[in-house]
Amino acid sequence: MNPENLKKLVTVTMPYGKYKGRIIADLPGNYLNWFAREGFPPGNLGQLLALMHELDHNGLKHLLDPLRK
Repeated sequence: MNPENLKKLVTVTMPYGKYKGRIIADLPGNYLNWFAREGFPPGNLGQLLALMHELDHNGLKHLLDPLRK
């Protein structure tokens, strides 16, 4: 895992869909679970969504709090 991706989770926004404009770290778990079931998009966005899904699924979202400041 690239450590820069953790920082991107709290800065990059979702570019499309129901949660367009929302920071990836703030996406709801059910939305991330949907991507996990249906398939993550290709490229960097898919990698970020997969990483966020892992953090959310394992109860580790709090690890991003220091990066938000």
